[in-house]
Amino acid sequence: MNTRMKILHATKWAGSVTLLTGIMIFLYGIVSGLMPVTGIGIGTIVGAVMFFLMGMFFIATEEMVEKTDKGLEIPTMPMKPRLYLVKR
Repeated sequence: MNTRMKILHATKWAGSVTLLTGIMIFLYGIVSGLMPVTGIGIGTIVGAVMFFLMGMFFIATEEMVEKTDKGLEIPTMPMKPRLYLVKR
């Protein structure tokens, strides 16, 4: 199993557990009427979404870095003398 799949599975599990915890905290805050607990639940849900998005970003970044060619020198083209016309 390559590293991208390991990161994907870890991100999926950690994000889903955090999301489930956030939903339970949010529902507890709604049912009990405690507004600070409701805010903590909303923050936990948003944190779970951000955690998942960061994991996807890391996977995409790793893939892009892996696919780029490294160590290839780009040949430079010789400069041609150019004539610029200046209106006076």
